[in-house]
Order: sequence, then C-alpha cells, then structure tokens
Amino acid sequence: MISTRGRYALRVMIDIASNEADGLVPMRDVAKRQDLSLKYLEQILPALTKNGLLKGTQGKGGGYHLTRNPEEYRIGEILRLTEKELAPVSCLSEGAAACERRGACKTIGFWEGLNNVVNEYLDSKTLKDFL
Repeated sequence: MISTRGRYALRVMIDIASNEADGLVPMRDVAKRQDLSLKYLEQILPALTKNGLLKGTQGKGGGYHLTRNPEEYRIGEILRLTEKELAPVSCLSEGAAACERRGACKTIGFWEGLNNVVNEYLDSKTLKDFL
C-alpha cells in the first residue's frame, strides 16, 4: 500500500509541473491547491530536493521547480524515493538478508512476478502523463 507520504509527494510533483511555467512555485500555494498540510509537505520536500527531483529557493519570491522535464520523471522513481518499501514481501526488499527458505519456496516466483509487474507499471508512467 502506498503511504500518505508517497501520495502527497506525487501530488506535489504534479502540481509543480503544472504550475512552474509561471516561475518558482511556492509550497504554500501547492498546499492550498492540493488541500494538504504545509507542515507535512515540509517533511516531504527535503527528500525530493536532496535527491535532485526539485530545486528550491528560499526567501521572498522563493519556491520550487523541477530539475528535469516532466517526461523524465518516472512515477516509480518518486514512489521508491518516498516509500520505505514497494516490495510485496520482505524477502524481496532492497537490502534484505538472503532468505534461507528461498531454494524451497514455492511462492517466490509469484512474488517476484508481482514485484516486476508493479515496478514496470510505475516506471511506465511519467509526470507528463498527469499533465
């Protein structure tokens, strides 16, 4: 299940992509348009800026803008950045310890298939698809 953090990050990115033609997009404007808590957005923004998805300018007239064109942002990239995990089972989580039952696991192929389908779908969509 995608958390509030992931859903809000996606809404922020879509809003900025939709409104940056007018210049830098103030986060208070995004919060108002999206009916989101500005305090909560302030917790999400550092991950987006630290990882180069957004560039921010502080102070009067400040705001945020995309660092790439909307078609260059995969939805999977945004969600993997903001979610702790997208894998359907813990043994497929990034950095998970090797499962001692993997060789005998009758369901691992199913879970790997589901994981691949989800990630391929998320990576097939871009911000531009939402504009």
